[in-house]
Amino acid sequence: MTLRETIISAPGIDASPDENQCPSNVPAYIVSREQFRDAARMMKTADARLVAEWATDESHYSSLPLPSGEREGVRGRGFGIYACYARDNEYLIVKTYTPIEDPTFPSITKKFAPAHRFERQMNSLMGVIPTGHPDLRPWIRHEDWPEDAYPLRKSFDASKPMQRVKGEYNFIKAEGEGVYEIPVGPVHAGIIEPGHFRFQAVGEDILNLEERLGYVHKGIEKRFESLSWTEGVKLAGRVSGDSTVAHSLCYCRALEAMTGCNPPERVLWLRALMLERERIANHLGDIGAIANDAAFAFLLYQFSRLREMLLRINLKLFGHRFMMDRIIPGGVIIDINSDGKNEILAEMNWLLKEFERLVVIYDENPSLEDRVRDTGILKPETAKELCVVGFTARASGRNLDCRIQNPFPPYDKIIPKVPVLNSGDVHARAWVRIEETRESIRIIREILNNLPDGQIAEPDLKSQASCPQPHRAGFAVVEGWRGEIVYWLQSDAKGEINRCMVRDPSSVNWLALEQAIHGNIVPDFPLCNKSFNQSYSGHDL
Repeated sequence: MTLRETIISAPGIDASPDENQCPSNVPAYIVSREQFRDAARMMKTADARLVAEWATDESHYSSLPLPSGEREGVRGRGFGIYACYARDNEYLIVKTYTPIEDPTFPSITKKFAPAHRFERQMNSLMGVIPTGHPDLRPWIRHEDWPEDAYPLRKSFDASKPMQRVKGEYNFIKAEGEGVYEIPVGPVHAGIIEPGHFRFQAVGEDILNLEERLGYVHKGIEKRFESLSWTEGVKLAGRVSGDSTVAHSLCYCRALEAMTGCNPPERVLWLRALMLERERIANHLGDIGAIANDAAFAFLLYQFSRLREMLLRINLKLFGHRFMMDRIIPGGVIIDINSDGKNEILAEMNWLLKEFERLVVIYDENPSLEDRVRDTGILKPETAKELCVVGFTARASGRNLDCRIQNPFPPYDKIIPKVPVLNSGDVHARAWVRIEETRESIRIIREILNNLPDGQIAEPDLKSQASCPQPHRAGFAVVEGWRGEIVYWLQSDAKGEINRCMVRDPSSVNWLALEQAIHGNIVPDFPLCNKSFNQSYSGHDL
């Protein structure tokens, strides 16, 4: 039974379709507020995972005509509450509404672990209240915010500075003989973004880790609301700078779903080319960084050298080291000629040769193996419960990859061979990156050898891609190098941006780090953290 059939046939649930959700293969169903948790229970029984949960402010819709497919009495009641579920290649959105005078909805945290932080974030930024949630400490918002400040509400004036108040965050405490706390961050010795990690330990053994993020909250989702659709793609490319291609692509695909735009096939293949180059560059950097945190600096320098060579070719052929702003709605802004194709093919030849030499050194070094094996284990059952994605999931037995489950050209023809391991340790997360680098090199060769002819951005198509109808919603997923990236866009009564929900892989994968560190020693935390290497910026929206 499909997820669609499950929600339609569920006893006691009256679900009506939302005809304004795009694309058609990602259905959305409206349920009553009381049935929202029941729908989550049915999705859990159907072995679905929670992809994302978010809220919208739709109070200003109250005086507008109802869009087609929506029942009288549900639109314009205040806030929209949404949950997206997935199983295999299916995605399904369940939505409900809650009145502005009573912005409560039933929490689904007891069914899906990721909802714990999704709902804390919804409470912090939108002011909706998940009833039955076990822990409503603020998330993303910090303790110096005024109590009634909810930035994602339409009534919030983002142009004015926010008043600061005194407050204190209540970390979880562990007590007992010999138990002590170690605060790490939010400012770190390395050149990384800020995040606070609070450990409870006995001796060197870690009892618990609690993360405190949000230090690089920039109001990105709020900022989308003041931009045009074409300006929005630039902001999407800056959600997490190391994933600029993947985020831009996901935004464009969601927008193109809303407008019915179908870019030329050459555009789709060039986008995939950039996506795989981004994947290789980040995996090379991570493999070297993992080795460096195990005191094997030689591999850091060597993998950094390969990464730098790749970025220089990006600059030469695409005009930017990270290929930022190369993808636009309806197309791309840059093409490659036959000389460029030949240069990348030659690059892939020497890169693979140099890469394999370094992999042998990694694999045959006993001191490195001693540090990465059986360290930071994320068990497969825990990975499933936390709904993790990307290389984190694949290193813990979860065969998840949007390029396979939800392919777009050329991935419908060039099918990736996804590495899946079960040990869930630092080594597994590093080795999945190694196998994915090999596979991305193969995919790039296939793309270049079969690149179709055609235009890269037709003027009429660019215009069509940036003009969605009012009251439409678009959904897209893209397999970035960290994993599944999700964008959900919603247009208002004027056809402008009403809401842009972004779910970076880090939003769920940060949870896994807290669980994987249990039973390890304090000096192994930097190594575990680097093996996950989640984005602070992509999380702190």
